[in-house]
Amino acid sequence: MSDFDEQGPEGSPAPADAPAMARRFRGFLPVVVDVETGGFDAGRHALLEIAAVPIEMDGEGFLFPGETVSVHVEPAPGLEIDPRSLAVTGIRLDHPFRDAQPERLALDRIFIPVRAAAKRNGCQRAILVGHNAHFDLGFLNAAIARTGHKRSPFHPFSTLDTVTLAALAYGQTVLAKACQAAGLPWDGNEAHSAVYDTERTAQLFCAVMNRWKQFNDLDLARAAAGG
Repeated sequence: MSDFDEQGPEGSPAPADAPAMARRFRGFLPVVVDVETGGFDAGRHALLEIAAVPIEMDGEGFLFPGETVSVHVEPAPGLEIDPRSLAVTGIRLDHPFRDAQPERLALDRIFIPVRAAAKRNGCQRAILVGHNAHFDLGFLNAAIARTGHKRSPFHPFSTLDTVTLAALAYGQTVLAKACQAAGLPWDGNEAHSAVYDTERTAQLFCAVMNRWKQFNDLDLARAAAGG
C-alpha cells in the first residue's frame, strides 16, 4: 500500500543538516486544519470555513502552535447546505461581516501562508493534522478538484489524526474530552468554530507530541547512563 513514506523525495529522511522540524517529520510540516461545512458529503455539501495552524518547533525540540490563518468560503454553485449543519456551527451565511471568499481565493488564503511556513521550516510539503482528519482533507481535496488548484501544499491523502493520538495518550477520542484530559481549556460555547477547533486541536497535537518527547528523552538519558 502506498503512503507518504513512498513518495520519492517527499517523505524521505531529511539530511542531517536540515532544520529540526524537517528531520522530525521526514520533510513534512504538520499543519492543523479544521473545516466547517454544509453537511457530511464532500462531493455534495458546501465548504463554508477553513482554518489552519502550522506547527512550529522551539530550540529544544518542543512543538507549539504557530499563527492561525482562516477564511470564510462562499458556497460553490450547485452544492447543498443542510440547515442542521448551520444550526450546529452557528454560521450565518448572510452575516454582513462574514467576508466570504470564492473557493479558489479562499484556498489561496490558506495555502500561501502554509507554503511559507513549510519553506521556513525546511519542509518540502505540509501534512494535514486534524481531529477525524480524513473529513477535513476530503473537503479540502474536493475544493481543490472543483477549482483546478495546482499548488496545494498538502499531501493528497496522508494525515496525522489527533483522534488516534488522543486515544493513545489520554484514552479519549472526543475533542472536548481529549483537551480536558490533556489539561487544556475548553469552552463549549466556542466549539464548532473552525478557528476555535483548529487552535484547540493544535494544542492537543503539541501536547501529545511533547509528552512523547519527554518520555523518549528520559529513556535516552537512562540508556546513556546505563540504567
